[in-house]
Amino acid sequence: MIFPLVWRLLPGPTALKVLELLVLLVAIVFVLFTWVFPWIAADILPPPDGTVDAPHSP
Repeated sequence: MIFPLVWRLLPGPTALKVLELLVLLVAIVFVLFTWVFPWIAADILPPPDGTVDAPHSP
């Protein structure tokens, strides 16, 4: 498992380890939403269909 390895590598007492782990998780989520997911959406996924029918006016 990765979690026990990360837990052992973090310095400090338990309270500090929890805080460090939360900061690490927030940083990972930030990186994913800022760079990884937009890259996937732009380069890997096909472009969305941009056609929208105009309303018919009588």
